[in-house]
Amino acid sequence: MRTVKTEEEYADAINSREDSIEIVGDLRNKVIKIKATGSIAWGIAFAAIVVAVGMAMSGVGVPVAAASAFAATTVLGISTTTAAIAIAVAAGGTAVLTATRDDYRIVEQNSKHVILKRC
Repeated sequence: MRTVKTEEEYADAINSREDSIEIVGDLRNKVIKIKATGSIAWGIAFAAIVVAVGMAMSGVGVPVAAASAFAATTVLGISTTTAAIAIAVAAGGTAVLTATRDDYRIVEQNSKHVILKRC
């Protein structure tokens, strides 16, 4: 099991297709929110995140890109949207967010961590 606490560590764990990932710290809450968002709301947020990731990767920066992703911030909140963009930028694209939602399930969560297991 790999333990992560930053967006960069999380992106690397997903890209490495880790079987189990323990997420600690504030990132835990953000990943839970990404996983818990309904399909329709996620579709709206994801579309805005895709555009924002393109902006961030072109040099605008994650905070500015997150501010421009109004639809995503409405659904996820600014801190989760910023984390999602930072994760995608660190991973080199938004496929990491799709993998988070589709390829991993929450097997344990408490106030200190959440553990994801690859399906």
